[in-house]
Amino acid sequence: MVFSSLIFLFVFLVSNLIIYLLIDKKYKNKVLLIFSLIFYAWGGPKYLILLVGETFASWFFALKIQHSRNKRSRKLYMLGECIVLLGLLGYFKYAVFFMENFQALFGVPDVIPNIVLPIGISFYTFQLLSYVVDVYRREIHAQPVFWKLLLYSSLFHQCIAGPIVRYETVADEIDNRTVNQTDIYMGVRRFCIGLAKKSILANSCAEIADSLILPGSDALASQSTLGLWLGMFAYMLQIYLDFSAYSDMAIGMGRMVGFHYLENFNYPYIAKSVQDFWRRWHISLSTFFRDYVYIPLGGSRCSKEKIIRNMAVVWFLTGMWHGASWNYIFWGIYYLIFLLLERFVIGDKIPGPL
Repeated sequence: MVFSSLIFLFVFLVSNLIIYLLIDKKYKNKVLLIFSLIFYAWGGPKYLILLVGETFASWFFALKIQHSRNKRSRKLYMLGECIVLLGLLGYFKYAVFFMENFQALFGVPDVIPNIVLPIGISFYTFQLLSYVVDVYRREIHAQPVFWKLLLYSSLFHQCIAGPIVRYETVADEIDNRTVNQTDIYMGVRRFCIGLAKKSILANSCAEIADSLILPGSDALASQSTLGLWLGMFAYMLQIYLDFSAYSDMAIGMGRMVGFHYLENFNYPYIAKSVQDFWRRWHISLSTFFRDYVYIPLGGSRCSKEKIIRNMAVVWFLTGMWHGASWNYIFWGIYYLIFLLLERFVIGDKIPGPL
């Protein structure tokens, strides 16, 4: 079920809002949880067990970390969280990729299993991982009630396509939130903007891109240069409008029920550099890697060699997060090269207008 589908717009969302707004306050979170679990199960009921299981593991490890006074025990529980969540993510998302490469090099295994990627696993895995890390750092308190943490990880607004919502952003709003007419108006308005972006603009750009950039080398060779440029321009608009539309709709739906999710896009195509672009594009992912990978490795407060190492790790992981293929790994390296050039070679030498 996608946000722009008729069944979501006229059945699921309407039913959710009517029941949510009419029911007593003490039942509102449970209504949201039930609808969220139904929404997630719509795309594959068996993977609901995975979502619930990962959430339970994170709930368990976070409570153990918070109550443990022994530093070594806290580290072991944190390690357990990483093994469980990253292990499951690695199996479902990357096992086939590694087996295909191993088979190409060594001829084994003979048969590669078909492992289906669960919907939204990258998003809710990162959310739960950030939650436990923040508890480990003593930046937030662990959630004592399991079903409330499950509500956080499964909220249908953002569990499928983001943004990656930090627990600290919604921790207070899970138990203490109010909705007024302004919230509903702003939420509906933002949702409608996202819906228009997706249904009218992004889908139209997708049709143009698909008609001009055809698969296969022969089809590309027969296309005119102008056609290829127009196709790439349409695709550039499509990926921004499509992704930012889902963020708009998620932010809007959250606002309708009292959640205030942070912005995920900030006009990325007016960026003046590659670094500026990544401060504006998929902000929740960029800040995740900054706060949980780049800064713990030393960030920019170390030698030039270590800065390059830290950036290389971040962009390798960024490429892998987007997809299990060499295309995405090279895509990450591509951006790494431009960022290194900007930081250590080009600097401010390029005139502003250019």
